[in-house]
Amino acid sequence: MNYVRLLIGIGILLVALTGCKEERQPEDVFESYIGHWQQGRYDRMYDLISETSKAALSKDEFVARYRNIYEGIDMSNLTVAAIPEDEEAKDGASDSETIPYRLKMDTAAGPVAVQGAMQLVRSKETKRQWKIEWKPSLLFPSMDEGDKVNVRTLKAERGDLYDRFGRELAMNGSIEEVGIVPGKLGPAGDETIAKLAERLAVPESFIREKLAAPWVKDDVFVPIVNVTGDRVHLDFGDLEGVAKRTKSARLYPYGESAAHLTGYIRQVTAEDMEKYPEKRLAADDFIGKAGMELIYDDRLRGRDGVQIAIVKADGEIKETLAKADPVDGEDIRVTIDAELQQSMYRSLEGDAGTGAAIQPRTGEILALVSSPAYDPNLFIQGLTEEQWGSWNNDPKKPLLNRFTKLYAPGSVFKPITASIGLQLGVSSVDEIKTIEGLRWAKDESWGNYYVKRVRDVPVESLADAIVNSDNIYLAQEAIEMGADNFSREAEKFGFGKSLPIAYPFPQARLSNDGISNEILLADSSYGQGEVVMSPLHLALSYTPFINEGKLIKPVLELTDGEEPRGEAWGDPVLAPETAAAVNRMLLEVVENPKGTGHGAYIKGRKMAGKTGTAELKRSKDEKGQENGWFVAYETERAGLLVAVMIEDVQSRGGSAYVVRQTAPVLREFTQDR
Repeated sequence: MNYVRLLIGIGILLVALTGCKEERQPEDVFESYIGHWQQGRYDRMYDLISETSKAALSKDEFVARYRNIYEGIDMSNLTVAAIPEDEEAKDGASDSETIPYRLKMDTAAGPVAVQGAMQLVRSKETKRQWKIEWKPSLLFPSMDEGDKVNVRTLKAERGDLYDRFGRELAMNGSIEEVGIVPGKLGPAGDETIAKLAERLAVPESFIREKLAAPWVKDDVFVPIVNVTGDRVHLDFGDLEGVAKRTKSARLYPYGESAAHLTGYIRQVTAEDMEKYPEKRLAADDFIGKAGMELIYDDRLRGRDGVQIAIVKADGEIKETLAKADPVDGEDIRVTIDAELQQSMYRSLEGDAGTGAAIQPRTGEILALVSSPAYDPNLFIQGLTEEQWGSWNNDPKKPLLNRFTKLYAPGSVFKPITASIGLQLGVSSVDEIKTIEGLRWAKDESWGNYYVKRVRDVPVESLADAIVNSDNIYLAQEAIEMGADNFSREAEKFGFGKSLPIAYPFPQARLSNDGISNEILLADSSYGQGEVVMSPLHLALSYTPFINEGKLIKPVLELTDGEEPRGEAWGDPVLAPETAAAVNRMLLEVVENPKGTGHGAYIKGRKMAGKTGTAELKRSKDEKGQENGWFVAYETERAGLLVAVMIEDVQSRGGSAYVVRQTAPVLREFTQDR
């Protein structure tokens, strides 16, 4: 009996407690919903929406919609807060209540701040529960059913590259591309493809491969090749399904002549995205792949903008939520003289070679040439496998950038050795040496090794030795000064130091691991042994002879309002009188009819220079490749200094061939222009 009474009592108590339980208010449900919202717990948000809303949208669809939109706009720092209302205005007996709120977030296009309103209704199942009446407007207030959030990239325009006179080295322009609309080919499609291949000088397989791409549809224009030059005027009107259209493209007006200097751009790859995560690259972006396009890529590329908008089903923009305008890339003006660049390239006539030209007073780089080269426009206009294979298989290596490589300078190094001897007081301009024959070895300790020269001049001064390019005279000078003195003074010319410009060059070297013996010292004195330099560094090493002993720092980029003033690259390397003495010797090399550089003589101009031949072989008796060098400059106005190297000159007159090829450039660009 007592047991039954106890159960009845408990039941009465439970009923009383249930009847007293407070109903959860709309504000509480709102707070829970926005709490989940701000933490990205979209599945928990779904649990709080009404039965009617759930019937229209599954949980997976709901979660995916929020996640896709917010990830697509790169949302962060989301905050949602109720806007306080007048409590007296609320109707507590209503089955529906609306709570206004402010929504703020950061996006890829900048901050978004909007006001919305959330409707809550009493649950149909139990009138004691409140649920969210979900609508698209809870994503963004202006959204209706059928609307979408659109994220559009606003592309920044790549900056142009200009030469010193404002001529475009790399620019944005347009090209025409030929393509096919597959659905319009008609029954004679195979014949059309064959005719198009013949007209474009490409294999049929090249065209069919383009048409076989997975994205191709019957009504979509499929680009085949870009047409430039003579092909621009080709007519395709007789080929059914073939059409031409214009598209924007990067153009390189100086083509091959400046290819290795400008480099080129190409569409971003997955490897690029992985390599440069900080650049936030998109699949349709273009990125610099070589030359100045690569070196200055961050500045040239600019920063894309973003527009986030609500769009209707028909694509019409309903509201722009946020917009970050693009920042176009920076235009960059460099010290290069495009006409000189082109002239030097053409002077090489397809030979494997390289050259650098500078303004020796200011250090401005006027030309950097590598021959042969490729046409950078083809990377943009459409590069065939055949063309790529041709470049790769060419023994002259047109894809190799020679002006950034290191080479043995040969006899063009001798003025450095001569200047060191004068600076140390080991020699003088008029010091006479008596040298018999074409071969010389210091003593028996050299074994079978010897130094040889081209001309047998028994009695010579240092000035004569430079004019005659006498290896033996300079080797004896180096032996007399010693390896330590020679190395210390030679290093002042920039050996072992990086060139202080943005374009990457390897460091010039006097030796691989120190000059450890007299044979290596002798060979080093005339630019053989282990001495290696780039043509630009070689050109710079002659600037002390023009600038009272001051080695001039190179300059590649021009800054508006600032003119290069010839800043020293380190302390002076020579006394002014030493520099002047070497300069006079180099004048004789060109002006003296017996001088090896006399082929570059220009009447009415004071031209100085030095020739050289570097032999690439493992032993004295071996017949190896010879690279010819010529360094030349005008001494009075000192507006131009060139250093040119051509490979394989042994059967073409040696360094005299280089002088002959370079002389027309000097005549053109040392005249009043």
